Amino acid sequence: MPTSSPAHSPNHAMRVLHTREEMGAARADLRDVGLVPTMGFLHDGHLSLVARARAERASVVATIFVNPTQFGPGEDLARYPRNLERDLALLDAAGVDIVFVPDAAEIYPSGFNTRVEVLGVTDVLEGAIRPGHFSGVATVVTKLFNIIRPNCAYFGQKDAQQSIVIRKLVADLDLPIEVIIAPTVREPDGLALSSRNSYLTPAQRKVAPIIFQALSKAKALFDAGETDAEVLRRAERTVLEAEPDIKIDYISIASAQTLRELMIAEPGALASMAVRLGSTRLIDNLLLGEACTPA
Repeated sequence: MPTSSPAHSPNHAMRVLHTREEMGAARADLRDVGLVPTMGFLHDGHLSLVARARAERASVVATIFVNPTQFGPGEDLARYPRNLERDLALLDAAGVDIVFVPDAAEIYPSGFNTRVEVLGVTDVLEGAIRPGHFSGVATVVTKLFNIIRPNCAYFGQKDAQQSIVIRKLVADLDLPIEVIIAPTVREPDGLALSSRNSYLTPAQRKVAPIIFQALSKAKALFDAGETDAEVLRRAERTVLEAEPDIKIDYISIASAQTLRELMIAEPGALASMAVRLGSTRLIDNLLLGEACTPA
């Protein structure tokens, strides 16, 4: 069971560590560790994970690492938004005990030649469009789990397929880590918080909530009794195609366990999509039959 802990004290002093050796030494002084892995450029979605870890765990470790192995050729590694000074200030204010900020050579030293593959749930949706992405995710998460040895790790539902992959990884490799998936945090108009939202122009930002509107349309139809998954997909597509600036990568109604497309939608099924607005690619999802409202 999680260990209840009081809010951090005014004397709280966050430590920023950069090497595996530093992290290993610091880990010896921690108990009941909650880990929040991030790629930085933090928003309220990340901070909601930190707050939950702070409330549930005696010690909180966050990581900031823009993982190069999960970006494919032509993807946005070089322009991925970064603001380390701001991130550290936010994490300090949130009561994080340690922030692990390695560089790429620390995680992937010279001669590194191993990859972790989770099969099955990685060959569809994001995995089909971004080959190698989830191998990069699984490899870096395995490394962070081994370096930090958390009791519990916190991830967001917005990256639904990633969460499924990580749960499968932990189960298959018998890792002694509880994986917590927290609800997506949204803007008042429904747009899921994402570091990539910073790429949107003001005009694109006005269009972006149509993603949540399309997902909500499928959810409303399901709640009203429609279970034909293709009807739900078509309804979402109709909403999106009303906006000419939206380019659809995929629309999915799939099992939340296997990510296989469904013919008949069931409670808990994952309605997900990926779209492009200009050069920005956005993903979002809802679980059918579950309550979901903007923040």
